[in-house]
Amino acid sequence: MRYAPKKRNELYPMMSAFDKFFNSFWEDEQADENVRMMAVDLIEQENKYLVKADLPGFDKQDINISIDKNNLVIEANHSEKKEEKDESYYRCERYSGNYRRTITLTEKCEADKIKANFKNGVLDIEIPKSEPEPVKKIDIK
Repeated sequence: MRYAPKKRNELYPMMSAFDKFFNSFWEDEQADENVRMMAVDLIEQENKYLVKADLPGFDKQDINISIDKNNLVIEANHSEKKEEKDESYYRCERYSGNYRRTITLTEKCEADKIKANFKNGVLDIEIPKSEPEPVKKIDIK
């Protein structure tokens, strides 16, 4: 005997909510179809975050890093044009690569102490966490 839901319409709201939940993670990066996401490793340690992003073929000046509240934004833009001319042919190749990644950090960080290093196509970012704020006792009057 085959199982069939009593009402198929019961599943649609749940499936729609599920789709919205997962799509919300990608909205920022999918806003522009020409923007791709880079491969990123995020390691959380007791007192800092470590971020490793793969950006092969990019130069240091092609990369922008910013932080707004607890959102780390890494952007990389690169354009290249190669031309070859000869008596019998003309060849022109263009390449453009745009990458963007937004990472939400779970704890506040010290933005002025962030360190970034770019070597051999790998971007390393060290983000120190802020000291936790002490619990403030509120007197009852």
